[in-house]
Amino acid sequence: MDILLLQTDIAWQSPANNREHIREVIDCSPKADIIILPEMFTTGFCISPLNIAEKADGVTLRWLQNLAEEKGSAIAGSVAVEESGKYYNRFYFVKPDGSYSAYDKRHLFSFVGEDREYTAGSERVIAEYGGFRILLQVCYDIRFPVFSRNRGDYDMIIYVANWPVSRIGAWTALLSARAIENQCYVAGVNRTGSDPAAKYNGKTALIDFLGKPVAGASSDGEEAVAGTVNIHALNDFRRKFPALADADNFRF
Repeated sequence: MDILLLQTDIAWQSPANNREHIREVIDCSPKADIIILPEMFTTGFCISPLNIAEKADGVTLRWLQNLAEEKGSAIAGSVAVEESGKYYNRFYFVKPDGSYSAYDKRHLFSFVGEDREYTAGSERVIAEYGGFRILLQVCYDIRFPVFSRNRGDYDMIIYVANWPVSRIGAWTALLSARAIENQCYVAGVNRTGSDPAAKYNGKTALIDFLGKPVAGASSDGEEAVAGTVNIHALNDFRRKFPALADADNFRF
């Protein structure tokens, strides 16, 4: 299955401009089965959702559905959403037929106050597409391996992020760690550019089940990163080295 990871800049709190820019990047990129966008790709990582959050069935979700149908690809990324008076950092995984899975970020970034404005999700969400079972995760979630522990129920993790330059070493290390410990592929898409609070340098990567890079951004700037994942190679490795069978028996 072909994966396209879009390491893009994000115009601050400018949804229409960001949707237009992403569309332009996709139009110029190789065709893929799954296209992955960064965290809060329409606004940047904004911890004040009052004026930027969309309704759960808002314009960006409909835009994702239309684009997925047109391109024949699943498209994934997170958006600030308001539902029933609460705000969520919601990760949409939208399929070409318009159906979608939605995961609300569990681990809110209290270091900058995300937890004061947004409501944490409570459920793990696994999307199935192209023969893969895919765990949806957002940015800070990567630091909490218990929540993402593979119970034999997924084959790939997608992390979408706004991860700053100051802590980028942790991002790259944890992408590989999550792949190794869970015997799965990991796709990590981080933004580039800057916002009022931080600078970003990407380090977007697709990692295999051995913790080795399949594909990665070659620069700190905007880049469409293409890579391929193989379910047969993954299953063969799991059969030959069944480490998950020895995992501790605990659940979130």
